Amino acid sequence: MLKKYTFSKGIDDYFIGVYNAYKFIARFFKQAFQRPFEFREIVYQCYEVGVKSLPLITLTGFVVGMVFTKQSRPSLVSFGATSWLPSLIAIAMIRALAPMVTALITAGKVGSNIGAELGSMRVTEQIDAMEVSGTEPFKFLVVTRVMATTIMIPILAFYCTFVGMMGSFVNIYQHEKTSFPTFIAEAFAQVSFLDIGTSVAKAITFGFTIGMVASYKGYNAEKGTQGVGKAANAAVVLSMFLIFVEELVIVQISNWIRYF
Repeated sequence: MLKKYTFSKGIDDYFIGVYNAYKFIARFFKQAFQRPFEFREIVYQCYEVGVKSLPLITLTGFVVGMVFTKQSRPSLVSFGATSWLPSLIAIAMIRALAPMVTALITAGKVGSNIGAELGSMRVTEQIDAMEVSGTEPFKFLVVTRVMATTIMIPILAFYCTFVGMMGSFVNIYQHEKTSFPTFIAEAFAQVSFLDIGTSVAKAITFGFTIGMVASYKGYNAEKGTQGVGKAANAAVVLSMFLIFVEELVIVQISNWIRYF
């Protein structure tokens, strides 16, 4: 009886959590298009998400582009197709690597920060105080952060693509002495609008997921000192899991469109 009760309670908690998440998302879309619009806070959150992530994105993107080029060269050399390296790197960066790397880094850096920040405000009853005073903390705290991540992740993904291509160019120039104009022409010769559109769709979806999950976990953090740590940890873990799931779904949809 105890095991049955525990299992039943776990199922109930799961569906209650899904329902609460649905209400949280619906509340976001309801308030995102209602006045007043917190433009100043959105710009500030964009700065927190975008500008402060640039050093880490720059270093990671450059290393990813260089390492992927190094790993791809031996396989292409065996087929005598080293001239395909620029196109291979461009397609890989645009289709998969840049959005995925950017999202994972942002989930770890920004997602944990949002979860911990909102969680600490919930634990210290600052959010409760805002609600009692008649203000609407949801729009100021949640809507602005979700919109910031949704806006900035695509921009960071394109920046990561550029930096990754520069890392690849450095490696290719060292071995093949390929000029920069030739590298760019060969790199984007096989890139289609579908590839760019898919990359943008991934980045927007990843950004919305990171902001929504981190805000939900922080905004609904449990009371007590451990609530902040649990909120930050859950924000990162769940965001990364959903990013991989969304990557699989979007890739499948893009392949259907590509071969339709």
